Order: sequence, then C-alpha cells, then structure tokens
Amino acid sequence: MENKTAVIALAALAQESRLAIYRALVQAGPEGLAAGKISEATGIAPSSLSFHLKELAYANMVSSRNESRFVIYTANFAAMNELLAFLTENCCNGNACLSLSACSGNDTDTKDSLPSTQTDTPS
Repeated sequence: MENKTAVIALAALAQESRLAIYRALVQAGPEGLAAGKISEATGIAPSSLSFHLKELAYANMVSSRNESRFVIYTANFAAMNELLAFLTENCCNGNACLSLSACSGNDTDTKDSLPSTQTDTPS
C-alpha cells in the first residue's frame, strides 16, 4: 500500500460518524447491511449517511451492491487488512512481535485486538 492510499483510508475513518458506520459494517460481516439498517444501527440520518458512505467508498473501505430494491453496503475486508499490514509492517524493528490475524469477514467471533479506551473520571 502506498502512503497516499493509507492517508485516504485513515482520513475516511477519522470521523466519528464514518467510523461508526464502518464498525457496523465490519460487525455485519460479508453479508453487509442495507442503508436503512446502517442508519438505524448508528443513529445517522439518511441524508448524512449517503455522504459518509460516499466518502468511505471513495477511500475503498466499503463497497455496495444492489439486492432487489435495496443497496447493500459491505466493509472491504481486503482493504482493511492491507491497511493494518501497512501500519504494522515495520513493527518492533521488523521482528514478528505482534500477532494480527487477518480478517476475511467470515469470522463472527472476532474480538477487538486493541484495548478499549477508558475515560478518566475526576476523583
């Protein structure tokens, strides 16, 4: 992956609504979700949703297909894995120190490999 491609993908994901959409599509797996279901799952208005989906599609992070009268959106797992590989290719001075199993979108038991962020609360 080239730097420019990575920057475009990261920029697309570096927005709260688009990140929520992408995470919903990753969770849905290769079956994907209709736009209406994405809107319901994320709470994003349909008019805004189409803009965000267009940005994710431009970054090649999602794809769409027509099924009957619905447009189904799917996370591009190959692009996701390529981005992860790009970000970690020089990890630990080239030593295999981080085990990232590639996601094909078929594993429904995949857990997040990064620790969740905890917010500090005042004492």
